[in-house]
Formats: sequence, C-alpha cells, structure tokens
Amino acid sequence: MELRQLQYFVKVARKQHVTQAAEELRVAQSAVSRQIHLLEEELGVQLFVQKGRNLHLTSVGRLLLSRVEGILTDLERAVNEIHEFLDPEAGEIRIGFPHSLVINLLPSVVAAFKKDHPNVKFRLRQGTYNSLIRDVTKGEIDLAFISPFPESHEHVTGETLLTEEMFAILPSNHVLADYNSIRLEQLRHEPFVMFSEEYTLRAIVMDACLKAGFVPKIEFEGEETDTIRGLVAAGMGVSLLPGMALTEGGLLQPAKVRLTEPQVTRTVGLIRRGGEQLPLVAEVFRRFLLEYFHCSR
Repeated sequence: MELRQLQYFVKVARKQHVTQAAEELRVAQSAVSRQIHLLEEELGVQLFVQKGRNLHLTSVGRLLLSRVEGILTDLERAVNEIHEFLDPEAGEIRIGFPHSLVINLLPSVVAAFKKDHPNVKFRLRQGTYNSLIRDVTKGEIDLAFISPFPESHEHVTGETLLTEEMFAILPSNHVLADYNSIRLEQLRHEPFVMFSEEYTLRAIVMDACLKAGFVPKIEFEGEETDTIRGLVAAGMGVSLLPGMALTEGGLLQPAKVRLTEPQVTRTVGLIRRGGEQLPLVAEVFRRFLLEYFHCSR
C-alpha cells in the first residue's frame, strides 16, 4: 500500500468522481483509476460503486476513509512540524519558567527576540523547579528558565545565565527599614514569610539563615513572589527575595535592604533535554539568550 494510493483514494472519495479528482491532483485520469484499482486488489475489497455519473463509497470504503483521513492529517502535521523545526523564522518555542522570573525577565527577553523574529510563536508554561525539569525531560517543553541552575543532572543540560543578589524585605515601618545594609542575623527574632516547601527560593532562604546561625520562625507561607511581597508590606513578617522580584510597582511595597553577612544570591539558568537536538527556532532563541545575558552583565 502506497501513500500515493491513499491520497488518490481520499481525493476520489471527496469528489465522487475520478475525472475531477485527477484534475485537482494534476495527474492523468488513468493514473488515478489504476491506483484505486491496485488498492482494491491489495485489500481484496471494492471501495467504490458507480451510481449514475458519480462514485460512491461502499461500507468498507467508508471505514477505510475514516481511518485514512486521520493518518494523512497526522502526516501533514508532521511535515509542517519538520519544516518549522528547520525554519528559524517560523514555528513555536515551548518554554517554561518559575513565577519569580515572569514579572520582568521573561517579557523583556521575549519582546527583544520578537523584534528580529516577529513570526515566531511562544508557548509558555509556568512551573516549579522539579516540574520544569520533568517537563524538559519528557519533551513537553524545549527550554526552561530555572533557579537555581542544576550544575549536574542526568537528563538535562544547559547554561547559567546570571547570578542574582537576594535582598531582605521588611515592612516599611520596621526599625531596620532605612538601613543601607544589614546582617541576616539581625532578623533572627522576626517572623518570616516563606515560600512553600516545593519552591527552591525557600531552600535558599533556609540555608542562608542557618549560615547566619538561626532557624527562621515561619509565620506565613505563599507560592508567588507578589504574595510574599504583599504580606511583608502589610507587616506580617520579613523575608528574602531576589532583586528581579522587587521591580513591580504598587501602593503597598516592602522596604528593600541589602544583606552583607552572608551575602545571599541565586543562579538563574537555561536548561534543555540532554543529548538531543533542539528545533532550530528554539536553538536560535537559546543562542540569543546567551548573547543577551552576556551583554547584560
């Protein structure tokens, strides 16, 4: 059974006429008739019956058509995806990101890339550290921003894009709010507003507090940076957030104070599936990001 036979079969079934099908296919009528005949011989069934000047599908023909149309649709989609894979000016980039990067970084880099590549589409997926690695590993997304960058992982590879400073955030009326810098140890008796346990920013803050000699007293937990920021601004406690998460304006904002002992940072990286070639459009975007962050340093 040949692909050409299936294509001719579907065209005749839709047109109910060999001549019209041949004209649309731009081949000789005899070529269409011969391929339909060979297909019927191979299957051992009659696919069409003549009714007046038109051809109508038999019950077996209708069954075959219902299956073949789906196969040809999938094949056409695959061919289009291959063309998109090979075309850096078309196609779609599937990219994941944690919430802490969505406020400023992601919109900025996508907008900068789209200036030179206006036809490229983006499919965005927000996730936690573990879910982003899982989605990249399973091939559900091409690339993912991630923090902290996994220096060694069995299934993903990538590059560190930047190292970002984290700041103490305090209610605006806090006694330390007007300081240029503080030691983290100065917050040991304060209630903390923390991310939930599945978020890596929580682990970074916990580790920093342990290095400063205390275990933080956690009063509130949240899952998004604006929640953490809002609770601190409302006087519910203190926390640590990366500078990138402190750029959004609003009426209720916490005080931002630099930490000196210890200085707390996080890495932000870009990961992809290990041992596998990216679609060309995604590879173009990856190279753009490496250059973008190199120039931003």
